[in-house]
Amino acid sequence: MSSATPGSYYLPNPSSWPIIGSMGLFTLAFGFVLTLNSVGPGPWIMLLGAAIIIFMMFGWFGKVIDESEGGIYNAQVDRSFRMGMAWFIFSEVMFFAIFFFALFYVRIISVPMIGGAFDGGSTHMLWPSFNAMWPTSGPKGNPFTPMAAWGIPAINTLILLSSGATVTWAHWGLLKDNRAQLIIGLILTVALGITFIALQATEYTHAYTELGLTLKSGVYGSTFFMLTGFHGFHVTMGTIMLLVVLIRSMKGHFTPDHHFAFEAVAWYWHFVDVVWLGLFIFVYWL
Repeated sequence: MSSATPGSYYLPNPSSWPIIGSMGLFTLAFGFVLTLNSVGPGPWIMLLGAAIIIFMMFGWFGKVIDESEGGIYNAQVDRSFRMGMAWFIFSEVMFFAIFFFALFYVRIISVPMIGGAFDGGSTHMLWPSFNAMWPTSGPKGNPFTPMAAWGIPAINTLILLSSGATVTWAHWGLLKDNRAQLIIGLILTVALGITFIALQATEYTHAYTELGLTLKSGVYGSTFFMLTGFHGFHVTMGTIMLLVVLIRSMKGHFTPDHHFAFEAVAWYWHFVDVVWLGLFIFVYWL
């Protein structure tokens, strides 16, 4: 049995979960490639890969939870978890940074260049009727109406900022060993996360059915759905993680001095909040 004693390193038993996770990722990617090439069983292979990954997550995370609640983790394990989560969030920062960079490159360099801003107008001879103004779908893109900032996006901004406050309030309850405050704060945060996802789905439906704004709407459509879509995926994952933490809290897990899982999810959720502020300003407002 795995064990940890003060001043020693924790050595876990060999595990098959990393191999199972790798198999799931390979199956998912293989199915995705088949789907892109319109090969019949592609979507079913993707679903199989997703199912394997979900099975792996339940099994692996459940094992870690059992070990944590069993008291076999020491301070060194806690530090390693914190370092791992910090590096993971840093990788997520870099992930979104490259998409923001793509947006800035398109708006500041590519679109003006197509309009002839940097070569004395010679490029503009290729598309003389092109108006190099943002937002645009490009010289030959389909017409569309950009998403207004002061509708659902503004409401979702208020929702995410409120959710950051509720998860912080829940954390204060945990530090005070106030189980009721912890649970109520998490319930409110999960509810706000679900509301955000539902409103974003409504926003996408409005974009496709009424605004003509789709993934085929040139560079604006691509950057809009890439940034907001990936953020929505992160909100979905964060909401699922918060729900797991809520269930664990209801079962009596976590103490004021032993609750890294809660902190990790809270870090992730605050990161999602900050990214959304950037999206609201640079994608919707400006």
